[in-house]
Amino acid sequence: MAGNMHVVMVPWLAFGHMIPHLQLAIALAEAGIHVSFISTPRNIQRLPKLSPTLLPLINLVALPLPAVLGLPEGCEATVDLPFEKIKYLTVAYGLLKQPLKRFVEGASPDWMIVDLPVDWAAEAARECGVPLLAFTMFTSASNVFFGPPEYLTGDGQRRVRPSPESMTTPPEWVTFPSLVAYREFEARGAHPGFYGDNSSGTTDADRIATTLSACDAVAIRSCREFEGEYLSIYQNMLRKPVIPVGLLPREGGHEITNQAWRKIFKWLDEQKPKSVAFVGFGSECKLSQDEVYEIAYGLELSELPFLWALRKPNWVIEDVDALPSGFSDRTSGRGVVCMEWAPQMEILAHPSIGGSLFHSGWGSVIETLQFGHFPIVLPFVIDQGLNARLLVEKGMAVEIARGDDGSFSRDDIAKSLRLAMVMEEGDKLRIRAREAFMIFGDQKLHQSYIDELVKYLKGGIAKEK
Repeated sequence: MAGNMHVVMVPWLAFGHMIPHLQLAIALAEAGIHVSFISTPRNIQRLPKLSPTLLPLINLVALPLPAVLGLPEGCEATVDLPFEKIKYLTVAYGLLKQPLKRFVEGASPDWMIVDLPVDWAAEAARECGVPLLAFTMFTSASNVFFGPPEYLTGDGQRRVRPSPESMTTPPEWVTFPSLVAYREFEARGAHPGFYGDNSSGTTDADRIATTLSACDAVAIRSCREFEGEYLSIYQNMLRKPVIPVGLLPREGGHEITNQAWRKIFKWLDEQKPKSVAFVGFGSECKLSQDEVYEIAYGLELSELPFLWALRKPNWVIEDVDALPSGFSDRTSGRGVVCMEWAPQMEILAHPSIGGSLFHSGWGSVIETLQFGHFPIVLPFVIDQGLNARLLVEKGMAVEIARGDDGSFSRDDIAKSLRLAMVMEEGDKLRIRAREAFMIFGDQKLHQSYIDELVKYLKGGIAKEK
C-alpha cells in the first residue's frame, strides 16, 4: 500500500487524453494512492463512472472553464469543437493556472502528474514546489519522432522539423530501419498544427518542450515488450527517467442492457468466430461525406460481415443520409450500422470479431490487439499516421493505401479488409496479431509496470536503469 500518498493529475481536454489519465488514476488508486483528478464540470460528468470502492481514493475536481472570445458556451473538450476552434479551448484552459495553484497549495500533494500539452500546469507544479511527472499517452516511437525539448523549441539552429517535408523521414537519432514518419499529405496538416503559431501565443511544440524540461521524469503508456528499442532511445534522448506504465488495458465483459444493442449482440452470436470486421473511427475523427461513402462502398465490396459504429456526421440531417442510397438494403443480414454510442470493449471481446478497421489512435490500437484482432488502419490526425507506420513496421497491421492528397478508394478498403480477414496472404499477419495478444492482453504484465511506477513515486526505485 502507498499509505497517504496524494497525487494531482491534470490531463489535456480531449477524451483520448482524459480517459488514459483516468485509467492511470484508477490503477494508482488500486495501489492505495489518493488521486485528485482535475478537469472541467462537463467533462467530469461525461467520464466513465467510478467503482464505489474507488470513490474514497479518487477526487474528481471540477474547475469551471473561463469564458473566452471564440469558444462557444458549453464546449469543454476537443470533441465539442471543429478543429479551427480548439485554439480557443487551449486559451481558456490556460486561464485555470491560478485556480489550480490555489488547489495545489491547499492540498499539498506529493506529486503532480501532468499531460504533455498542459505546460501551465507543469509551471504551477514548479511554482508550488511539487515534484512533477509528465505523462504521455502516445507511443515511444511517436515521442521519439518529435525529439527532445531543444529540437521542439528550435533552440538556436537545432530545430529538426523546419518544414512539412522534414516530417516525412525518421529523425537521425533513430539508428535502425524505421517506417515511423508522416506521409506528405499528413505532414502538410501536422506541421502547422504542431509548430505553427496560434491565438494562445505558444505553439504545441513549445508547450510539450516546457513540460518535458520541467518534469522530474516521464511516464509513458507503453511497454518494453512492444517497443523496447524506441523506449531506449527516448530515455537516452531526455536524459531523465522514462517510466513505462504499461498499456493500461481496459476490461470488457459488462452486461449489455440496451435493447437495441442486445439485438445486435444476438446477431453477433450468429456469426462465425473471427469472421466479422468491426469498424469505428470514434468521435474525434470527423469524416466527410465522400470518406464515409467510400468506406461504405468498400465494406460492401469486401463481401465480409461487418459491424460499423458510425457516429452521426455533422453534415447529416436524417440518419438515412449518412450512407449511400440502397447500402443498407444491399448489405442487409451481412452488416450492421449503428449511429449511437457503441459498447466498444464488449464488441471487441465478442468471439465473432476478427479484425478492426479504425484510425489507429493508440488507445484503439491497444483495445484491438488486447483481444488479438487484426488492425486495418486508416489514419487521419495527430499521431495516428505514426502509429499506423509503427504497426506496419512490426507486421501487425495493414494500412489502407492513400493518394498524394490523402484520398482512398473503396477498392483499397475492400482489398485491405479481405487481406486482413480471409486471404491466405494475410496468414502471417494474423499470426502476428495473435502474438501481440500475448503482450497487449497480459493484465499481470501491465500491472507489473504500475507496480514499478508506484515504487518510483515512493522513491523506491533508482532514477535510472
